[in-house]
Amino acid sequence: MTAIIDTSSLLSLVRYYLPFDSDQKLLGIVQAGIESGEIIVIDAVYEECRYTSKGLVLDNIDFLTDSDFKKLYKIPTKTKDLLPPSPTKFYNLLNHQFRTPLSRRLNEPEFEERKKEFLEKADARMIIYALNEIHKGNSEIVIITEESENSNDHKAFKKIPAMCSTLNIEVKTLPEWIKDVSGVGVSIH
Repeated sequence: MTAIIDTSSLLSLVRYYLPFDSDQKLLGIVQAGIESGEIIVIDAVYEECRYTSKGLVLDNIDFLTDSDFKKLYKIPTKTKDLLPPSPTKFYNLLNHQFRTPLSRRLNEPEFEERKKEFLEKADARMIIYALNEIHKGNSEIVIITEESENSNDHKAFKKIPAMCSTLNIEVKTLPEWIKDVSGVGVSIH
């Protein structure tokens, strides 16, 4: 399984899980996943990690800033020039099905500006990367995010899980992914 990890999941990892990871098993699972190519950190997520919560993710996961590690494992994965495998279909979905009620109130130039901004952000790039992987035959692709399908945070486009549902891209939360890859569950005795 190949997992594209979102900024929200990396932030949750650092805030809520690593403080309890005294033996660094969880951090080791994440590092091994990146090393094996099972976890993909794309360029837009990496950039978001620089400024989200004052760089908390990069401050706490040192191997993500280690230049030798980044070079050896090609971190972050470049997506800037990546296009969806079916551009017309994808852009039609953006223009119609993936719009939120907020974006429907925008005039055409305002909407086009929001769309352009969205396509530069991590959410769109993770989805486009996943679509390209599926197009290449990688049916075991998943996006790890803590976003819920219903919230929209006053954005012009739906959240990752809602879009992925339409595009048949699997989405998991960080705890779901950890349980799947490691068999580790959390129990309180």
